[in-house]
Amino acid sequence: MTLTVLIADDQPLMRGALRTCLEAEPDITVVGEAADGAETVRMAQRLRPAVVVLDVRMPIMDGIEATRRILALPLEPRPGVLVMTTFDLDEYIIGALRAGASGFLVKDSPPEELVRAVRLIADGQALLAPSVTRRLLDLRGRTLSPVPTAPRDAALATITTREMTVLKLAARGLSNADIAVDMDLAPSSVKTHVGHLLAKLGFTDRVQLVVFAYEHELVRPGSTEAAVDDKRRPAR
Repeated sequence: MTLTVLIADDQPLMRGALRTCLEAEPDITVVGEAADGAETVRMAQRLRPAVVVLDVRMPIMDGIEATRRILALPLEPRPGVLVMTTFDLDEYIIGALRAGASGFLVKDSPPEELVRAVRLIADGQALLAPSVTRRLLDLRGRTLSPVPTAPRDAALATITTREMTVLKLAARGLSNADIAVDMDLAPSSVKTHVGHLLAKLGFTDRVQLVVFAYEHELVRPGSTEAAVDDKRRPAR
């Protein structure tokens, strides 16, 4: 089955490089290119790609607003959004994740990381590269303004001790496999716990869990402890 991708960047050379990288894969087809955020939204509605790869800074409409509008479109299935950025633009990342992006990459990432990211997002997963996610969230974490919502605050009360530990470890950038080792659980059990967290909090992917954990101060920027409130691990 062919995986369809829409590319959005205001720089023609970058669009060309992204197209060349992606179309080198036999199962990926680039169905369109957009040069600004407004055009990206229109093309996403018309072309219905599996994944939209977009730059965070574009004319007319930036990548954050474009992400928000794309994910508000009545499309089924809903496309995944991969935001491309640079480290000096970290102030945009939290906004993009809050808007519903499923992940982000820096523009100097190796081609294989881009391909892997597109495939993961098309599969309904989120891209959380620990080295990048942790750095950017830590940089901006201290300025995050809480976004309290009564249903989600109530849902916090239903989260078990073990699920809370999984949430905090995920917020530190650990993969399911890493969390499984840390908690001495089977990877399948960790995946189940993540699924329960998503359902209880009303989220669609793992990135939203990370932002939620920072917004509600379940983890703190710069801390090396995964579970800052837990003095001991939950019993298995």
